[in-house]
Amino acid sequence: MTMTQHQKARLFKGLHVKGDPLVLYNIWDAGGAKAIADAGAKAIATGSWPVAAAHGFEDGEVIPLDFVLSIVDRIAATVDAPLTVDFEGGYAAAPDEVAANVRRVIRAGAVGINFEDRVVKGEGFYSLADQVARIQAIRDAAIAEGVALFINARTDLFLSSDPSVHEELMGEAIERRQAYAEAGADGFFAPGLTSSRLIGEIVDGASLPVNILMTKDQVSLQEAAELGVSRASYGPGPYRDAMRDLAQRFTSLF
Repeated sequence: MTMTQHQKARLFKGLHVKGDPLVLYNIWDAGGAKAIADAGAKAIATGSWPVAAAHGFEDGEVIPLDFVLSIVDRIAATVDAPLTVDFEGGYAAAPDEVAANVRRVIRAGAVGINFEDRVVKGEGFYSLADQVARIQAIRDAAIAEGVALFINARTDLFLSSDPSVHEELMGEAIERRQAYAEAGADGFFAPGLTSSRLIGEIVDGASLPVNILMTKDQVSLQEAAELGVSRASYGPGPYRDAMRDLAQRFTSLF
């Protein structure tokens, strides 16, 4: 029986279990979504970098929003699993404009988004107050749409810095984690953090499910579970592997 979008949203939130991470093997089109859904994926997630690269664009909101929404619509129409979209910085700065764009991505079929605090196409990060206002606007938009949108509040503090300074950033990261939770976020995403000890510190005391990015320098999935992580995303890795395999299959013909 086909689920409603509201039911998918509730199901998706329930898949975030501390110590039993939801595995999101990020895809970039409807075909990839169907492939991993048929293979047993509990939910589908896009990655902004793979979606952009697969269609000839650079990452960082270069791919037009209308194009992104058409891709989201096709994925949502192709699979019945809950769909979460890497929505970068919301394609806007002002809270009301971000909210309007989020309403569009909900109407395209998404039940979750990643929403980052880096200033896309700019420098640095949104202030804590500004990012809180943006998250609050997204929550209000989701309520207006009648969908319990999962807002995965992402901080790029670690992704944008060398691991040697990650420990120095922990205070700010934890402050942002708490503020984002109070603003209405459902999850906290800390990509780029590779130290198992620091991941454990982010998880400890968190009121939100914690999401990490799985890379070759990252902890294993089993270790992530032991640390209490609730969500493990693979980001651009699947796209890179798929394109490498495609090229190798071509060259093997000669």
